[in-house]
Amino acid sequence: MVVDAASGAVHSVDEVAYDAIDKLDKMACSESGGAKTVFENSDALDSVAAELERVHGISHEDAADTISDIAELYGSRLLWSDDPFEQAAGEIKLKQSVLKAICLHVAHGCNMDCEYCFAGKGDYSGKSGIMSAEVGKRALDYLVDNSGARRHLEVDFFGGEPLINWDVCKEIVAYGRELEKKHNKVFNFTLTTNGVLIDDDVIEFTNREMGNVVLSMDGRRDTHDRMRHSKTGEGTYDSIMGNFKALVDARTTDDPDIASQRRSSEYYMRGTYTAYNKDFAADVLAMADLGFRETSIEPVVSDPNVPYALHEEDLPQLYEEYEKLALEMLAREERGEGFSFYHYTVDLTGGPCIYKRVAGCGVATEYLAVTPTGDLYPCHQFVGDDDMIVGNIYDGITHPETVDIFRNNNNIYTRDECKDCWARLYCAGGCAANNYHSNGDINKVYRFGCKLHRKRIECALMMAAAREK
Repeated sequence: MVVDAASGAVHSVDEVAYDAIDKLDKMACSESGGAKTVFENSDALDSVAAELERVHGISHEDAADTISDIAELYGSRLLWSDDPFEQAAGEIKLKQSVLKAICLHVAHGCNMDCEYCFAGKGDYSGKSGIMSAEVGKRALDYLVDNSGARRHLEVDFFGGEPLINWDVCKEIVAYGRELEKKHNKVFNFTLTTNGVLIDDDVIEFTNREMGNVVLSMDGRRDTHDRMRHSKTGEGTYDSIMGNFKALVDARTTDDPDIASQRRSSEYYMRGTYTAYNKDFAADVLAMADLGFRETSIEPVVSDPNVPYALHEEDLPQLYEEYEKLALEMLAREERGEGFSFYHYTVDLTGGPCIYKRVAGCGVATEYLAVTPTGDLYPCHQFVGDDDMIVGNIYDGITHPETVDIFRNNNNIYTRDECKDCWARLYCAGGCAANNYHSNGDINKVYRFGCKLHRKRIECALMMAAAREK
């Protein structure tokens, strides 16, 4: 497969064409005029054709036809195309200054004790707290007041574990529905939960009011229980599995009486893999085997010295797992047993959303996290880092210099390894928080995560191309 990064074109080619494109690309990289100089040089094109004849044992006519087809793609700006976005990236980023989403940390506390928790066991390393309804309502007011002409707004209930503050969540949602009528806005609420406290009330309310539900589960029983413990140290698989199944069954049923009361059927299982389950494809498949059709699993981001950390030497095995997962998903689709994996969802017809991908994540500009006391942070992964506080819901942005770090110098062309990467318009530059926490700079790429993300995109493109054939 060949990806033309700037146009978003993806080409599925045979070995001869792949070899030809590779040779022409090396020539283009060595010429000051790039591909233009190469395709204007008939001697250079003839030399590549002759090499194809020699290496692949094909006729002169077939080699010439291959070069001609490639030249046509170049002329159509589907290979070696100029990048029209680099000069406009800064301006596009500035347009990302109107707030559209907030993450409400309704509980800095948790009823579980997950070993890898980035939130410091749920209380953000000692900054525990429970959000009051008044703070939550004021946060929605702040979102509306700073949303400009945006009509559709996003609110995530997050923690810790938000269900330990469930009554407040419901009160905030009710207030949001009032604001919708008053300001002609539409709120899409999302709940992220570990599942321990899911009951009939949670199921009924989330199906009626939540646009999406994110369910934390790591796959196989042994995998899950190794990292996701109760406060007393026991595994939590058995205590959540029935709850998750009940919620998903109600959320996806075709029963007309239930479906008519349901706001959305969206959900996904969200897992984390570590050094203890580098065979993580089996964990994704375990979720699918349980009937969960919307799945995701992410590599742990951690101190490299902890026992469960992933390292560079693990990459070959992790790459193999992503390939194994992709091939098994295609096989299951053929049998009518298909399911979705978050990172393998790409649109070859429409391509990536250019403005969103060029500008990157809207951290600190379109999206803010709100703590139980009403402090504002660039996103949920910066919460607890005092150097990254940007303001509060009462006074607004009190540290514009911190917001400017993200607004003025944070897109795929400012990041040190993104500008020339083939995957840049599918990746959007990765996670600013991971960059910052691993390198101390939002524009210094978290290389380990970057390599895995490129592999995921590669597998996603392969699957999309396979479906087109």
